[in-house]
Amino acid sequence: MKTLLVGLDAACANVLDPLFEEGALPNLRQIFEDGKHGPLESQIPPWTASAWPSMYTGTNPGKHGVFDFLSFDGYEWDLVNASHVRRRTIWEYLDEAGYTSAVVNVPVTAPPRPFDGALIPGYLAPEHPECHPKGLLDDVREELGDYRVYAPRETDESQSDAAKFESYLDLTQSRGQALRYLDERFDPDFGFVQFQKTDAVFHDFPGDDEKVRAIYEVVDDQLRAILDECEPDTVIVASDHGMGPYSGHEFRINEYLKGSGDVVTTRDGDSVPSWFQLKDQKLVGDEETTHPAIARAAAFAAKFGLTYQRGKSILEAFGLADFVGRHVPVSAVFAASERVDRANSRAYLRSPSELGIRMNVAGRDPKGEIPSAEYDRAREELMTRLREIETPEGEPLFESVTPREEYIYGPYADEAVDILCVPREFEHSLSSLIGDTWEEPEPYNHKRDGIAAVSGEGADVAELRDATIFDVAPTVLASMGVAPDETMDGQSFVPGPDQEAYPEFDPGDRATTDDTAVEERLADLGYLE
Repeated sequence: MKTLLVGLDAACANVLDPLFEEGALPNLRQIFEDGKHGPLESQIPPWTASAWPSMYTGTNPGKHGVFDFLSFDGYEWDLVNASHVRRRTIWEYLDEAGYTSAVVNVPVTAPPRPFDGALIPGYLAPEHPECHPKGLLDDVREELGDYRVYAPRETDESQSDAAKFESYLDLTQSRGQALRYLDERFDPDFGFVQFQKTDAVFHDFPGDDEKVRAIYEVVDDQLRAILDECEPDTVIVASDHGMGPYSGHEFRINEYLKGSGDVVTTRDGDSVPSWFQLKDQKLVGDEETTHPAIARAAAFAAKFGLTYQRGKSILEAFGLADFVGRHVPVSAVFAASERVDRANSRAYLRSPSELGIRMNVAGRDPKGEIPSAEYDRAREELMTRLREIETPEGEPLFESVTPREEYIYGPYADEAVDILCVPREFEHSLSSLIGDTWEEPEPYNHKRDGIAAVSGEGADVAELRDATIFDVAPTVLASMGVAPDETMDGQSFVPGPDQEAYPEFDPGDRATTDDTAVEERLADLGYLE
């Protein structure tokens, strides 16, 4: 193998340094010590579904077209998939240069496009995804056992945290095993393996340092085995973003915008998927068994101010929230909840991990509320108001409130939010829910600075300084003597050929994602509210 790229979701110095000092990760530490390493600045927004395509295309979301876990067409949504990535990937550039690749568990890679090599999709793929070549998943499972994209979801309700975590360890181990199997079978020049549970462990077991260490120890063991069997000339380690505690607030920005008249709410119709909607069938069975009187009662209660948001806090106070969640159809409770009426609102947060506000513009959006001639003025006026928001302690909520083009530019930028709202020091989070304006944030969540390291023959670099997530793809190509694309937004860490112009790329037709199980897993991690 010429180059190995190891993707560590959410890895950063704050996570790795204590483990290195404890001697827990000798193989990963050796790569850092033998080569060069440093912070790797992520994109805005620094969330998995958009950041990994930025890493493996070398371009910002405005060029590759994935901005979030969800893709929007007007006011309709779909889960993103590989067909939404409208740029060449690292392995497609290498294919054109005559190289073979093996790719394991990388997010947003299903359904795969054909290339010389093999690909087993990762996060956002269905549990039984189409692989490349076709039939590969059956071969992998025959060789390795029950290879899965996700941990068994039934552990959430029917087994202990210990059993759930054991499945996380098994998944992490299987990623390394799968890459070694593909290496033996396909003899790739480039290998790319991604470890996802280094992120999920913080969401699912916040503050549990022992579980974090255990996940990374499995990663380190698998890394040793990969290095021994694949013998790569160059090793690159990169993360999509960092991770750390959130000590601030969750800001329900749609509630704020409702107060200013920008957001109109409804209790009818479709909305961006909610945790409470997605959990419904899992908790109480077939929707058809729901007694209509329950829904009517919930709607009647809402008229007197007993909405879902208030009812949940009351139930929690009496220790009944879990009981109701198991025995009362959640859709009945949700029937009483307010949510954003996107078609009739002027501006709103579509999805928290977009990290910004979408404006409803005439001529662009199906039922645009803002005349296109007034767009610039309306956006500037809204940005001014957002910049003035303070936390309950009287401190600025946002580090910056900017037009999207400061971070997102390219042929697909118009599909993104119009205003990006970057929380101060990423100590605060945004929520799309309607209800109390301020809530407690998730204990751990994403930070902007990840980490990168390069070691081996390709590590001829003085130091890693001012590196960004967009630099990873050109670095991989340069390490293999392939010219990076001149339209990439990053620069190689290592010496190599000058950038070149590539022919226009045809990504093929869009595919839809029809997999409720994937939505449920996103909801489990808090990415869908």
